[in-house]
Amino acid sequence: MYCYLHYIGLLAYNCQTTRIYYEMVMNMACRTKKELKELVKEARKCIAHGKVADYIPALGKANPKDLAIAIQYPDGKCISAGDIERKITLQSISKVISLALVLMDRGTDEVFGKVGMEPTGDPFNSIAKLETMTPAKPLNPMINAGALVVTQMIRGDHVEERTHRLLSFIRELTNNSFIGINEEAARSEFETSQLNRALCYFLKHHKIIEEDVETLMDLYTRQCAIEMNCLELARMGMIFAMNGLDPDSGKQIIPENIARICKTFMVTCGMYNASGEFAIKIGIPAKSGVSGGIMGAVPQKFGIGIFGPALDQKGNSIAGMKLLELLSETYQLSMF
Repeated sequence: MYCYLHYIGLLAYNCQTTRIYYEMVMNMACRTKKELKELVKEARKCIAHGKVADYIPALGKANPKDLAIAIQYPDGKCISAGDIERKITLQSISKVISLALVLMDRGTDEVFGKVGMEPTGDPFNSIAKLETMTPAKPLNPMINAGALVVTQMIRGDHVEERTHRLLSFIRELTNNSFIGINEEAARSEFETSQLNRALCYFLKHHKIIEEDVETLMDLYTRQCAIEMNCLELARMGMIFAMNGLDPDSGKQIIPENIARICKTFMVTCGMYNASGEFAIKIGIPAKSGVSGGIMGAVPQKFGIGIFGPALDQKGNSIAGMKLLELLSETYQLSMF
């Protein structure tokens, strides 16, 4: 009888403890959401100093005052603030995803035989370093020249098949089968990507790129025009934060070593030629795009999705960068 009553007592205690813990977690989430809104409010002050990427006409239509953030935890909890349902095109954030896919397909030896692993202090669309490199391969996969080389290696017989493979991979990472392409943005970028064509022809001359340039540009601009909201962006970041593991399904979507390589590039090259300053001030793996998106991956903790289309002079979301800096300072997120 004593054992039975003792068991009932422990059960009641555990239920009470579980309830208290649950309420504590929920209260923390609510308080964090409130704090997140305050950080967004503070970061908005930077927006006036930025400018949308109007050199791509479709991106120039964005509202520079928009700012949103979502934080996705591996236990399924998500907190957010701002215009989180606003869809954005991935632009250069897609470079991380295509790199992961191509590394899974072809392995490190083949991929890094054509593109290097070193950061650069030059702008993301610069051709200067290519002219001084021997062989003339791009320094890393996060600059445009390197990303074009990586995109060339996506397997498939035609653009549609290769696009579908990348989309299927992204749909798995986001757990959303409706992720698609903004056709207006893809067309707009295809029609205005003369500098990227120049990079392709230079690399084709040196036999780093081997396929038809217009075919590659079609694929690359469609890759950049894949769109989603901050919630989905944060979920992708969370998969990288968890070393490629999807906590919901238990599936290892990205091999751990490939996730590690991608996160390393995000730290060293992910914020264009502001990556060194970003590492010192913020210190988390992250990748930006000229649509104003930022995907962050705080190792073993959570993923971050940000949208703020007003950009600084280096092509990063000006309010998004400030928001990450405030987050890192407030919650001590730096991995260094």
